Amino acid sequence: MTTLRTIWWKIYPSDDRYRWMPLIWLPFMIWFFVDPAWRHAGPLLWIGNTLYGIFFIWLYLYSFSRPEPRKLFAIAAMFVMAAALIPFHHGAVSCLLVYAIAAGGSTTSIRRVLCLVVLDVALLGAYAHKLHLPVEFWGSMLLLIVLVGMVNHFGAVSHCTSEKLQLAQDEIEHLAKVAERERIARDLHDLLGHTLSLITLKAELARKLVDRDPQRAKQEMQDVEHTSRAALADVREAISGYRGQGLAAELLRARQTLETAGISVDCEAAEVPLSPAQETVLALALREAVTNVVRHAQAQTCSVRLARDEQLCTLEIADNGCGADGPEGNGLRGMRERLEAIGGSLQRQTAAGTRLVIHLPLAPMASVLRN
Repeated sequence: MTTLRTIWWKIYPSDDRYRWMPLIWLPFMIWFFVDPAWRHAGPLLWIGNTLYGIFFIWLYLYSFSRPEPRKLFAIAAMFVMAAALIPFHHGAVSCLLVYAIAAGGSTTSIRRVLCLVVLDVALLGAYAHKLHLPVEFWGSMLLLIVLVGMVNHFGAVSHCTSEKLQLAQDEIEHLAKVAERERIARDLHDLLGHTLSLITLKAELARKLVDRDPQRAKQEMQDVEHTSRAALADVREAISGYRGQGLAAELLRARQTLETAGISVDCEAAEVPLSPAQETVLALALREAVTNVVRHAQAQTCSVRLARDEQLCTLEIADNGCGADGPEGNGLRGMRERLEAIGGSLQRQTAAGTRLVIHLPLAPMASVLRN
């Protein structure tokens, strides 16, 4: 069974969603093979007729399963075989001509299909006149040829359009998955990077205080527990597509993290009307910036400023640490990508410490929200 299936697939390797359409018409070819019996033909004629029909069927299937130009060669061969046999085999009119135009109609070029229909009709007309075929016979064949050719053409165009639509949908789905993976990776980097830094700092502080001030050490370990639970909730929210408690909560968390690391904090925050998307991006940017200060800056002071004017919201995080002139890491790249996605910008200055300046446009976003 497997061997037969392999042989069949080599003969007719067509698409699963379209491959059975040409096959459903093949039973009508039975009349071509039965015709010699009605004429009481001899064995040699019967064998020749059978081989001729089998080869024609192979060309028919070949034309549906191969791309151009091989498809066109098979269709041309079918027309030649039909034209050559009609004078000797009247069944060729009702079978071969119709199957030839069925294969020809499977192309997506309307001009090519119309040319093939005209050719098929011309062959029918020439032989109808030469062989004195009845009007009702060649008239019905004429109608059948036109209908089969055009119906198969529109079916092929519809199939081609469906294939293109399916490919586009698959590509959109793939891009959506890639974008979602990148979003989760960025968010987890920001969320876990900040939280693990805070947990490390508090654990180190508790270790140092366990002998000198057990009560304070106990409090720090309780903070580690609370921070861990909050981190777990943040990770779940990030994976689900949601975010934390907003920019105000992130400002308080940033102050807590910096003070725990022994960094003096100067924080000023004005009331800024932000969309949920803007607030989320600013909160994550602040979290990443504070995490970098704690991890890499070796700073003694850090200032956080949130201000606005008529058109811009500005978030500035500056420290007096060692600065860094190297390339941006994953965190800063993710921050920049999120900001640019909503029309914002990020500037980094490393002359004296590190200063990050984030700008977000307010007026365009406000107009979008109103609309």
